[in-house]
Amino acid sequence: MSLTYIQSFVAVAEEGHVGRAARKLHLTQPPLSRHILALEDELGTRLFERTPRGMRLLPAGEVFLSHARRILAEVDVAIERTKGAGGSDD
Repeated sequence: MSLTYIQSFVAVAEEGHVGRAARKLHLTQPPLSRHILALEDELGTRLFERTPRGMRLLPAGEVFLSHARRILAEVDVAIERTKGAGGSDD
């Protein structure tokens, strides 16, 4: 599972719309939609209900969202701490 897929999922969940999430991520809609479909395929369950107005989280999506946010937060912490431990090798 890639961080890109997780970031894509969180953006769509927060925006509730693939187009708005794509703009937020500086992507176009087709690759973002592919990320979501690939993630759902990997997890073996649908995360969103597709509606005429956008995307609505299904119960599995609600569960995954809390984990996805924690994963991304942990990655941010790891990056900050690693950079801090690196000293000034610039």
